[in-house]
Amino acid sequence: MTGLFAYGTLLPGEPRWHHLQPFVDSDSYDDEVQGTLYDTGLGYPAATFGGATTITGRVFRLHAASMERALAHLDAVEGAVAGVYRRVTVETAGRRVVWAYEYGGGLELEPIVGGSWLSRARGNTS
Repeated sequence: MTGLFAYGTLLPGEPRWHHLQPFVDSDSYDDEVQGTLYDTGLGYPAATFGGATTITGRVFRLHAASMERALAHLDAVEGAVAGVYRRVTVETAGRRVVWAYEYGGGLELEPIVGGSWLSRARGNTS
């Protein structure tokens, strides 16, 4: 498995993109997964996977040669080491099984209507 589903600050133009970018191969595409996206109120989103709603994001193919290093780095950046998030596998609407970071709990969170961090961050609510 060499794909990663990003839905928030790891997306291009977002604050943590520079952590993902060096590991990205040329392939990436928009996709969705079943789940709920939340606003943490801290400048980044949180996701839980499963359920009837969808989360909009982008799937990035990571360089196979640096996959282990990429995942270790992203685990540290995303808080998987501390248990804030955990790296899990998800199936996208495009039927790809990829890695994603799921929220580990602990805060009262407000769902983001429409499931898109970028739309929320830009003030779009439709």
